[in-house]
Amino acid sequence: MSTHFNPNKQHTLHKAISLSGVGLHTGDMVTIELKPALPDFGIQFQRIDLPHKPTVKADCDFVVDTSRSTTLEDKQARVSTVEHLLAALVGMGVDNVLIELDGGEVPIMDGSSLPFVEIIEKAGIQEQNALKQWYSIEENIFYSNEEKQVDILAIPSEEYQITTLVDFDSLALNKQHASLKNLKEFKQYIAPSRTFCFLSELEMLLKNNLIKGGDINNAIVVVDKTVTEEEMNYLAREFKRERMEINKEGILNNIELHSPNEQACHKLLDVIGDLALIGYPIKAKIIATRPGHNSNVEFAKKIKHYIKNKINTHLKAIPVYNPSVPPVYTLPQIEQVLPHRHPFLLVDKIIELTKDYIVGVKNVTFNEPFFAGHFPGNPIMPGVLQIEALAQTGGLLCINAMPEGKYDTYFLKIDNCKFKQKVVPGDTLILKLDLKEPIRRGICEMHGTAYVGNKIVAEADLVAQLVKRNT
Repeated sequence: MSTHFNPNKQHTLHKAISLSGVGLHTGDMVTIELKPALPDFGIQFQRIDLPHKPTVKADCDFVVDTSRSTTLEDKQARVSTVEHLLAALVGMGVDNVLIELDGGEVPIMDGSSLPFVEIIEKAGIQEQNALKQWYSIEENIFYSNEEKQVDILAIPSEEYQITTLVDFDSLALNKQHASLKNLKEFKQYIAPSRTFCFLSELEMLLKNNLIKGGDINNAIVVVDKTVTEEEMNYLAREFKRERMEINKEGILNNIELHSPNEQACHKLLDVIGDLALIGYPIKAKIIATRPGHNSNVEFAKKIKHYIKNKINTHLKAIPVYNPSVPPVYTLPQIEQVLPHRHPFLLVDKIIELTKDYIVGVKNVTFNEPFFAGHFPGNPIMPGVLQIEALAQTGGLLCINAMPEGKYDTYFLKIDNCKFKQKVVPGDTLILKLDLKEPIRRGICEMHGTAYVGNKIVAEADLVAQLVKRNT
């Protein structure tokens, strides 16, 4: 990611780009082409070699196999070994892309994400005019598989961070850990880490013809058994080498390690790729002990379920504006309570009012006086006026709760103010204020949320003091 990369905007590729290679398990030569896509398209794979060119979305609901890699399938579209490419897209901040394949498996390349990172950089990353909605994990989410001794935990964090710990109970591979504190570190520290397997597993795969595209250059082979001269000769023949040896790190002499903890780094890479299947960008710290594709995908499903529940709860809480229902307060009635007048009165009607919350409406028109001087040619309602509209609506809530008499509201504090969407002419602002605490000694604490449709455009915590007028 460049220093100018905005993580709060969606991104796609600047241009299409292709890459060819062999599938690890099928042995087939496959060409993939990565193409730019519109905002909110997500990541989708398309099998252009099949009739009707079916697609499958990168989503944990479509995972059908995790035995040796992660495989997706929807209808006739089946694509395997997607995790290294998905990790590269997430690590480079690409949100929307169509991946066309003329085969059923993403090429293994060198067993890492680096070849995919390089073609993404070559294509260029294009910022899009759409906000990226991050979903914060606000409580601990835990997954455990006692049989496989897997534990994965997500805890609240302001960043997307991952730590992996591996322990195979093997003298050939010591306990390792790897950490990623920020996605900006992905290219340098995680992307080059290659897949690995144990020699005993490799021999089984070779004898059962399960890695037809296997090459001695696309995996780290950890020697976990005593090897005879005959077995070494067999491996040399299989991988077309004159001689195979075991180096001092306890791996075959096919390649040298990029780092002492490359295996843990690759497990972290797999976690990133598999958790891309959540379908939502998240902010959380992930701690994964002995992770694998199956556990990663099950954990992704658990987080997706959490986010969908969170979204549904949010949608249920969004006030609904029906113009045909008579308001609780009309504009003339509002003017009898608030001292504000046009052009500074920024709430048109009140549609709900209880002792705990209030909902107001502001119709934003092109004739608003502030549009004449605020971004002429690109009219946007100033954020401070959105907060003022919330404050005026909250003032009505506070005054309604007080004993008989006339009151003015003076705002003492505004905290945690956030602006999430533009407000433009034609929008209808729905203004909801919730009391955070009972009103005491004339002090009113509220949380305000402004919506356009079902999207939050602004929110803030407001504290006001109510003062009774002398006249």
